[in-house]
Amino acid sequence: MKSIKILITVLALGAVAFVSTASAQEKGKGKGQMGPAARVSAIEEAVGSLSAEQKTKITAILEKSAKDLQAIPQDERREKGREVMMAANKEVRAVLTADQQAKFDAMAPQGGKGGGKKKN
Repeated sequence: MKSIKILITVLALGAVAFVSTASAQEKGKGKGQMGPAARVSAIEEAVGSLSAEQKTKITAILEKSAKDLQAIPQDERREKGREVMMAANKEVRAVLTADQQAKFDAMAPQGGKGGGKKKN
C-alpha cells in the first residue's frame, strides 16, 4: 500500500512537470524542455540500461502521451494531463523488468533531485 502511494505521488509530480513542459513547448517550441528522447535517457539513467526494444516502446508511449496532452484544452490540462501522464507512466512501468520497476518507482520527479526517495 505504501508503495502504491509513493508511486502515485511520483507519477502525479511527473505529470505536473510534464504538463508544464507541454505548455512551455506549445508557447516556446520546446526551448530547453525535456522531450521524449530526453525522458528515455532520464529513465535509463535511473533504472539502468534499457534494451533497444524497451527504448522504442517507451519513446512511443511518451510521444503518444505528449500528443494526447496537446489535444487537451489549456484550461483542462492540469486535471486531465495528470491522468494522461499517470497512464503513460503505468505503460512505461509495464515495459520494464521487475528490478527496473523498483528503481523507476523510486525515481525523483522531473526537475527534482532525490524527491522520490522512499521513507520507511
